[in-house]
Amino acid sequence: MPAPLKLVDTSPKLPEAADAVVIGGGIVGVFAAYYLARRGMKVALVEKGRIGAEQSSRNWGWCRQQNRDARELPMATKSLDLWERFAAESGEDTGFRRCGLLYLSTSEEELAGWARWRDFARNVGVTTHMLNGAQASERGRATGKRWKGGVFSPTDGTADPASAAPAVARAILKLGGTVHQSCAARGIETEGGRLSGVVTEHGTIRTKTAVLAGGAWASSFCRQLGIRFPQAAIRSSILAVSPGSIGLPDALHTAAVSVTRRADGGYTVAISGRGRVDPTPQQLRFSPQFLPMFVKRWRSLAPGGLEGFHSGHETLARWRLDAPTPMERMRILDPAVDKATIRLTHSRAVDLLPPLKNISIAAAWAGYIDSTPDGVPGIGEIAAVPGFILAAGFSGHGFGIGPGAGHLIADIVTGNEPIVDPRPYHPDRFRKSAWGKVADF
Repeated sequence: MPAPLKLVDTSPKLPEAADAVVIGGGIVGVFAAYYLARRGMKVALVEKGRIGAEQSSRNWGWCRQQNRDARELPMATKSLDLWERFAAESGEDTGFRRCGLLYLSTSEEELAGWARWRDFARNVGVTTHMLNGAQASERGRATGKRWKGGVFSPTDGTADPASAAPAVARAILKLGGTVHQSCAARGIETEGGRLSGVVTEHGTIRTKTAVLAGGAWASSFCRQLGIRFPQAAIRSSILAVSPGSIGLPDALHTAAVSVTRRADGGYTVAISGRGRVDPTPQQLRFSPQFLPMFVKRWRSLAPGGLEGFHSGHETLARWRLDAPTPMERMRILDPAVDKATIRLTHSRAVDLLPPLKNISIAAAWAGYIDSTPDGVPGIGEIAAVPGFILAAGFSGHGFGIGPGAGHLIADIVTGNEPIVDPRPYHPDRFRKSAWGKVADF
């Protein structure tokens, strides 16, 4: 069963021209389009499938500062404020709330790492509380276990993956933007070396600015333009249990398993970092650049199957602009669930939280997490194609920092003072090795 998702109406007509075209209707794409529209720009958002249907509705829903890599922390902090402000500005509900995130551990090494992060975060104004054994065991009393310690981050929270991207898309429509589903962007046109249009399956939109927020499809799209963007996708499987459990934390992480309360009162359950590496031509092409990432995280990854090859999102093929592309043959990436991971996840969840023992599994799904060699997204204008802005490779962190990323993209497009320093995110850094630069969390 696919992840739950609320549906959005599609604008009836593709515009002939727009001030900006955003390619990709995930959380980053919708927020980019939203902030551009708020600045009075005529914006068209094009999505090959449904708004939010890929990883933006298949994640945990965490919106966190805790344990963020130093390069992403400023954007995470800004994003929390923007999540709150969005509801007041738009009248739309993303399900965001600052419920706090709870981390529990029996590992002295893990606790020491969290303490080091706490000390770093103090210097940038982030509040996080280290818990001793008694405090952690009290906050984690639903587990019935004794813990050596933990962390509670009170200002962090969650949003609802099923409704967040659709809510932002509705806000775009209210601002006069257009939203086009089942409308794949096949490529771009240029004049004098500068972007002049976006070619879609339903026609060309004349524009001087295009934002590629294509998630796992971004690298293959860039290849059509002669842009080298190293990207690899990991297949992650998670499950949801039905409502009925009482007294569980809203959001809890442990080394064994993590759980998050969903909007319907049920819980999403997952093993952090665990995934399958489905070999594809693109994986092989960029494998040397991803060696530092693999060395750091190999314990969580396992070989996959042919899911990625059949999906087509990591093809090395070139496609024509006047014929159907792989994106039209695979409207929504909905890969097969790793059943072994789901069984293990459920077993660990029941062991961690006994109240889940008598609660049925409501659904299980998989999604592709698009990663960069250093685990930090690529955001910035591509010098070789003026007017073309890349925003992809969010490495499993995109949902929480989606508002900040969208705001930064709008700043880049409009020339406003950037909400955060854009330099750590610029794609030019991928020309260099990622050794010693892989994100810690």
